[in-house]
Amino acid sequence: MKLRNNLLLLAMAGLPLLSSQAAEPTFNCAKVPAGSIEALICQTPSLGELDQHLAKVYQQASAKAVNEHPPLLKAEQRGWIKGRDDCWKAEDKPLCVSDSYRQRIAELQARYALLPATGPVFYSCDGIAAKEVVATFYPTDPASVVVEFGDSTSLMLQQVAASGSRYQGRNESFWEHQGKAVVVWGYQAPEMQCEPRAERNKQ
Repeated sequence: MKLRNNLLLLAMAGLPLLSSQAAEPTFNCAKVPAGSIEALICQTPSLGELDQHLAKVYQQASAKAVNEHPPLLKAEQRGWIKGRDDCWKAEDKPLCVSDSYRQRIAELQARYALLPATGPVFYSCDGIAAKEVVATFYPTDPASVVVEFGDSTSLMLQQVAASGSRYQGRNESFWEHQGKAVVVWGYQAPEMQCEPRAERNKQ
């Protein structure tokens, strides 16, 4: 009777029942090594929820990547897991793991267009019409943008910036400020000054 009353009080307070179960990760916590990053995820409900979220997003991405050649998604995911597990070296391990999950979720959602996008937005750079950058923005967490220039594409995640919106990829960056964009494409490459092309963006 006492247990029933406690459950009733939780329900009346609007608190979720079995919340600890809901936060369990997708892997078997009984089989993870003690002191490992997987053990930390098992012990931290918020990280367990992120693991569940990533599993759902990965499944959605897999459905879109079924005809992908070469099949990069599985290999990249194995690499990401190895990188996540390297968080044992971090001073703040839970923060490192949380950031790793959030970034991976955002990357998958943007790369495989799993969320509604803003764009594409076309930019002409350095006053040369043929020097075109195309940006498609996604409301991920952190926010992301897929930028195309020439024959290459870069997925970038939003970084903290004093003004405007700044995104960083592997060796590329995109800084949107007051309707214009500064784009760097390649390691130590010069900045390109880009402006939206009104005639293309109306299409």
